[in-house]
Amino acid sequence: MTAEDGTWGLGQTSFGRPVAAIIDDHFAPMLVGESCFAVEKISDMMFRMSKPYGSLGLTACAMSGVDLAIWDLIGKIKDQPVYELLGGAVREKLFAYATGNDTDWQIELGFEAVKLACPYGPADGLWGLQENEKLVAQTRQLVGDDVEIMLDCYMAFDVEYTIRLAERLRPYKLKWIEEFLIPEDMDGHVQVRQAVNWVSLASGEHLYTRWPFKQMIEKRCLDILQPDVFWVGGITECVKICHLAEAAGLTVIFHGGGLHQYGLHLSAAMPNTPWVEYFVGSPPGIPLSETRQIEGETIPEQSWIKPNDGPGFGLHVEEEWLTPFWG
Repeated sequence: MTAEDGTWGLGQTSFGRPVAAIIDDHFAPMLVGESCFAVEKISDMMFRMSKPYGSLGLTACAMSGVDLAIWDLIGKIKDQPVYELLGGAVREKLFAYATGNDTDWQIELGFEAVKLACPYGPADGLWGLQENEKLVAQTRQLVGDDVEIMLDCYMAFDVEYTIRLAERLRPYKLKWIEEFLIPEDMDGHVQVRQAVNWVSLASGEHLYTRWPFKQMIEKRCLDILQPDVFWVGGITECVKICHLAEAAGLTVIFHGGGLHQYGLHLSAAMPNTPWVEYFVGSPPGIPLSETRQIEGETIPEQSWIKPNDGPGFGLHVEEEWLTPFWG
């Protein structure tokens, strides 16, 4: 996203060619000449103008990339970090939990909370239930009582299986169970909530724009909302979700939000975003510092992480490094 004076902002999103086509063929021509400071107007334009082909899914991802680039651009123009543009940092540092099943390595790195990927689902029957319990039991034995454990189910369960597994895992004191149903099954989420009241329920990375989050909040079926800043509509949409959640007394923890400055700046500035997720993809023995390739990225130390101080999202990327997607 480039301003008239040549200042440019960098956004990020996912899913390649179809998302690039939405940005290049529809959003870009529509937004040329708009004020880069009009973030609410631009977000609303993209949301409404995409109605003929739908504003969710890939379209929301396209909206995210544009919105993030605009926030980066504004920060560079004003010479301020994005968290200052959002009202200033609420906290000096953020608690980071580790995602991935290499728990030994994560503990060695200093993480004080870990999230496991649940390996089995309803198709695996009673044996799968037992194996899932075994994984959680072994993890609790490994980390002791002073490390939090969460379980990510990646939309693999139905209502009955979720309730049965939650019952079996009750003795291990999970902090939350995540994304146990497909996100569209809101009635199913309500059923699980009514049956399970001893562990927090989390979801949201595959919900797009603030509107389904509003419905989840109204139905009181989640404790923790997990939008993805690259997919849900960007910073502008995430701020609305945070405020909706805050009014309902709910926590927001952005999907993958500790792994990049976009999520860190946002989490630092929102009142109800105390934790961030940090995916540890490096093999054991490889320091986290060796996994970050762009100047301006930050890494957690003893389970705590800070955003950089900008300007914008503070990432040092030379313009000549960038090539057009369709080049």
